[in-house]
Amino acid sequence: METLMTSSTLPPLFADEDGSKESNDLASTGLTHPEAPYSSGATSSTNNPEFVEDLSQGQLLQNESSNTAEGSEQRHEDEQRSKRGGWSKGRKRKKPLRDSNAPKSPLTGYVRFMNERREQLRAKRPEVPFPEITRMLGNEWSKLPPEEKQRYLDEADRDKERYMKELEQYQKTEAYKVFSRKTQDRQKGKSHRQDAARQASHDHEKEAEVKERSVFDIPIFTEEFLNHSKAREAELRQLRKSNMEFEERNAALQKHVESMRTAVEKLEVDVIQERSRNTVLQQHLETLRQVLTSSFASMPLPGSGETPTVDTIDSYMNRLHSIILANPQDNENFIATVREVVNRLDR
Repeated sequence: METLMTSSTLPPLFADEDGSKESNDLASTGLTHPEAPYSSGATSSTNNPEFVEDLSQGQLLQNESSNTAEGSEQRHEDEQRSKRGGWSKGRKRKKPLRDSNAPKSPLTGYVRFMNERREQLRAKRPEVPFPEITRMLGNEWSKLPPEEKQRYLDEADRDKERYMKELEQYQKTEAYKVFSRKTQDRQKGKSHRQDAARQASHDHEKEAEVKERSVFDIPIFTEEFLNHSKAREAELRQLRKSNMEFEERNAALQKHVESMRTAVEKLEVDVIQERSRNTVLQQHLETLRQVLTSSFASMPLPGSGETPTVDTIDSYMNRLHSIILANPQDNENFIATVREVVNRLDR
């Protein structure tokens, strides 16, 4: 037993002074325990190397369990990170490259049964939705007799043999070689883009980390710190100057807007006045037309015998003016009558 004590290596919890403190604590707790024999046994067992070895093993098990928990948490975080690293939202997926010259892929017996019965069931029950039809056909396939099910399976086997023969022949053609080269080139381009995106993301993170470190990891009251402060102050001064310039521009634009608004209001007032003036002139013109029509109603034009109306008074006056200027000697009596009518209008 003494050899065991000397050869065994105690953990730090029970070595030197810590071991004596632990045994004293155990002894004190044993005294306050209601069961005195058990407490005395606990105090004596601290000096037993087997008891020490059991405690050390328990501590090791506890450390292993904590490490296991930390490892599981780390794995959980890695899994969550890998889940989050899926397809980015808003990014359009590229369609897979398809070979239009390749033979048609074979259909399984179940798919053949579904294609045959789906249209029949939809024609019979058009109100049933598509997912419900698929579920009903699945139940029908599972309850189908073996001899009927075998018919679809035999057709599928024959279709598979047909596909294998056509595929073997197609793989010997030049079209298959061209499609294979396209597929390989696309895979190479995809891997290259992924590597480039990964490298760009890594460089961006590294640059952000270096920038953040360069901003926050500057020792205070050093030349680098003073230079950084001067650069920040110069940047702030420039920003204040730009802000003042923009405020002055905004003030000038505001004044210009106010002057334009005043001019628009003035023009609107002028438009209203002109409209009212036009209305007055239009009324005066209508009155003048009526007066001229009534005054010259008994004076037919020489040659045509036309008399004026309210609608034709404008053309009548134009022709009257032309007759007076063209042949004043031939129409002296008519011109004298016109003068009398005009004199009455002036009164």
